[in-house]
Amino acid sequence: MGRIFGTDGVRGLANKDITAELALDLSVAVAHELGGQSVYGGNRATAVVGRDPRASGEFLSAAVMAGLASAGVDVLDAGVLPTPAIAYLTQRMNAEMGAMLSASHNAMPDNGLKFFARGGHKLADEIEDRISERVGGDWQRPTGAGVGRIRPFQRGAEFYIEHLLSAAPGRLDGLRIVIDAAHGAASEVGPEVFRRAGATVDLIGADPNGLNINDGAGSTHLDQLQEAVVLRGADMGVAFDGDADRCLAVDARGQQVDGDQIMAILALSLHDRGELRDDTLVATVMSNLGLLQAMEREGITVVQTAVGDRYVLEEMRAKGYSLGGEQSGHVIMLEHGTTGDGVLTALALAQRVVSSGQALHELAGVMTRLPQILVNVKDVDKDRVGQDEGVTAAVRDIEAELGDQGRVLLRKSGTEPLVRVMVEADTQERAAGYADRLAQVVRDRLAL
Repeated sequence: MGRIFGTDGVRGLANKDITAELALDLSVAVAHELGGQSVYGGNRATAVVGRDPRASGEFLSAAVMAGLASAGVDVLDAGVLPTPAIAYLTQRMNAEMGAMLSASHNAMPDNGLKFFARGGHKLADEIEDRISERVGGDWQRPTGAGVGRIRPFQRGAEFYIEHLLSAAPGRLDGLRIVIDAAHGAASEVGPEVFRRAGATVDLIGADPNGLNINDGAGSTHLDQLQEAVVLRGADMGVAFDGDADRCLAVDARGQQVDGDQIMAILALSLHDRGELRDDTLVATVMSNLGLLQAMEREGITVVQTAVGDRYVLEEMRAKGYSLGGEQSGHVIMLEHGTTGDGVLTALALAQRVVSSGQALHELAGVMTRLPQILVNVKDVDKDRVGQDEGVTAAVRDIEAELGDQGRVLLRKSGTEPLVRVMVEADTQERAAGYADRLAQVVRDRLAL
């Protein structure tokens, strides 16, 4: 079988693209690739499996657990928990692998499979390639006592909550916060963590029924949270996505605080405590120029990677950096987790508000967001975007006109025949004008 993994696991329409058959066959392949000799040896491999509340996750997780157990892997069924919880529990239980059923912020009809290696780490490209090659291959099936056992892992949620409270131990007494759980995987553990930390919690988007995940709620739909924070007189609000690996925030005035602003706040918090490794923050090329300017003023270096949390994580692990993330609110605190963790991010952000004595909008004011315009130019030869001299000259001209008051970024889509044109400038009008001008050049020069 050809490569079936995307940029973050395998994702698609449940029961059409992501079928029970695929989930079972893929899990068998994962067991063989990650289980090593222990799959057939005396010490059986172990896997931790979790899911978000999507209806399709019920049969897909059953298929994943069936595939793993049929290959001789013992399974700990953690039930509905956030993706970072499964990564953490894979590490805590010294399991050879973990599996999470979720399509993150996608609509309910979608679902996906994410796998973790020992230690709770996401899989490298070469491992995913080997897994893809194994799918549907011949294999010797264990029988009798050789098959894996499936057991409920009821303590998983408590282990994860304890981990979060120890990773961010500051108290939140006196803080009133609104949490929007997106009717997703953090609907129970998210508010419970904040209550135990001492906060007064108002909860919205926390009634999952299998069909309403991300439906008008969570980090992709902030309107309800913004209204609730102001209406209830809260100090702040936080919104997770369906599997709670990302977090966005809202200040007391109802204004959004995005991932760049959250990273700026947390970077300064760690910097002040001498805990920001090498005084460096890792972000992607899509982070706002305002973040780079703010960090430069504060003596913090920003290392930029390609778009995607996996590239942020790779850079962090390679250089030992402690903080990184994306504008979307996917923030990684490497000393406490191997992947983005929305609940941990929210907890650390709330603790910074309490410990600093400043309102969230004051903390977010450390950076000024430059207006950012993104134009998707469709039906063009995206592979020529870095080779066409006319496009290159247009970029050079606009960059010269912007000077240090903005920037230009062109990148090809990884999944569609289009080029993304992003321009930042000191005003919305200038950014839009330059973006439209450059998009037209791309259309004219790279038309199919």
